[in-house]
Amino acid sequence: MEKKRPKVGVGVIIRKNNKVLLGRRNGKHGKETWGFVGGHLEFMESIEDCVIREVLEETSISVKDIKYVSITNDLFKDTNDHYLTIFIVCDYSKGKVTNMEPDKTSEWKWFKWNKLPKPLFLPITNLLSQDYDPFKK
Repeated sequence: MEKKRPKVGVGVIIRKNNKVLLGRRNGKHGKETWGFVGGHLEFMESIEDCVIREVLEETSISVKDIKYVSITNDLFKDTNDHYLTIFIVCDYSKGKVTNMEPDKTSEWKWFKWNKLPKPLFLPITNLLSQDYDPFKK
């Protein structure tokens, strides 16, 4: 029997005009919670390439100034999933936010960091417990 191992997710914090972009999730994993753009890190893919790919696939926008933030250890007991989520922060570059995967995300909206919607996707809750703020230098 093969051992279960954690999966690697990437969460992308996109900043624009002192706000961050979040989407309301549709899938079974975190359904009805608000989460950042993100997804699985593919085999042999750089984190930066994953960020660019996921942002374009999910929202059709481009980003710049990609920087590492933190990692969270996320235990989804309801679905028996375990993820290590690599958080990245970057800045909006160009394009109009378009919901490219409506089966996975019902809507995308910009929020002030101190007024994030509820409920939040578990990895974001775990990131917030680290006192992270994408607007502090």
